[in-house]
Amino acid sequence: MTIVVQKFGGTSVESYEKMQQVCNIIKNYKEKGLDLVVVVSAMGRKGAPYATDTLINLCKNVNENSSKRELDLIMSCGEIISGTILTNMLKGNGIDAVFLTGSQAGIYTDGKFSDSRILDIKPERIYKELDEGKVVIVAGFQGTTESGEVTTLGRGGSDTSAVAIGKALECETVEIYTDVDGIMTADPRVEPEAKVLDYINYEEVFQMADKGAKVIHPRAVEIAKSGSIALNIKNTLNPSHPGTRISGMSPKFEVNKEAKSLHTMTAVAHKNGIAQIKVKSKEDIFTEIMNEIESNEISLDMINFFVEEKAFVIDHEKLKILKDILNNHDLEYTVKENCAKVTLIGTKMTGIPGVMAKIVRALSKSKINLLQTSDSNMTISCLVEEKDMKSAVHAIHDEFKLN
Repeated sequence: MTIVVQKFGGTSVESYEKMQQVCNIIKNYKEKGLDLVVVVSAMGRKGAPYATDTLINLCKNVNENSSKRELDLIMSCGEIISGTILTNMLKGNGIDAVFLTGSQAGIYTDGKFSDSRILDIKPERIYKELDEGKVVIVAGFQGTTESGEVTTLGRGGSDTSAVAIGKALECETVEIYTDVDGIMTADPRVEPEAKVLDYINYEEVFQMADKGAKVIHPRAVEIAKSGSIALNIKNTLNPSHPGTRISGMSPKFEVNKEAKSLHTMTAVAHKNGIAQIKVKSKEDIFTEIMNEIESNEISLDMINFFVEEKAFVIDHEKLKILKDILNNHDLEYTVKENCAKVTLIGTKMTGIPGVMAKIVRALSKSKINLLQTSDSNMTISCLVEEKDMKSAVHAIHDEFKLN
């Protein structure tokens, strides 16, 4: 039995016309004699009648403080709606299929409502349906606890569902279908010269997702790496395109020394809605504050700690909570809102001379004010004003010839 797991995102199942294209893809694979497990997201994106955000608002319109348990129950309905429709459409196309909720598919979670982790998958029911020759459609984004509570996996959770199922079924490859031809060197809505990458390794794509690129959920990448599963990112509306393959170390790193600084760079990611904080504080006081920041689930990024000053960035939505903490301790601080983080991503960036200098030159040439930087083995992040974000992406993308 050769099993292929495919995941179709919200834009792939947002209409009957799109679902028919999904049916065509599934039929093509079935004709090759392959067994299919298809994971689906809810129909469409924000604003669509059955999208996850729409379902959430049905509860929040009557109670802004709706409980996470009940929100998980209504959110799980989105994938059930798309899954049952697709299953019936497949049957109408002469393809035998069955739909399973996360619970019916044997997906067990840790019980943290709205952001659960998958603890185990018991695929006996999936195998049973495959043995009967059916295409198995599974609701992504959801699972169940041992006690029967329905939980959801957080944003991008359908990616995680698909890869976790692929690992449980010992698949070599999982296909993720979306509305673009693959992972690109930058967001094409920001950088018109962005191109599709043929290949990217686990670490690079993890960094892209972590730094703001909406490619695939980081948890899904972690599971794929742990199970040595290759991920193929493909376009539902252009399935013949090879897309982008995600697996181990990229062969592109084996280049001549003169070109190394150019060819190890992979992509530029960006994230807006960021605030920069600078706090005047001694170390002993700030240690206490860090405990409060952690307990309030505020994530600090681009951290530069000095004896007399601590500089970092946070998501704007957490700014009020952070201000309350700092004010309660009578600390002197400044806030710069409307910032964005632009990140260059590449393999083994550390030790390659001149990368930061090229970034600084590129931003300077475009008259972009660089507010703060941070780096790691695979990334260099630059904090800029939000109004300069698109120009910064273009400047760095062009400087490293990613197009």
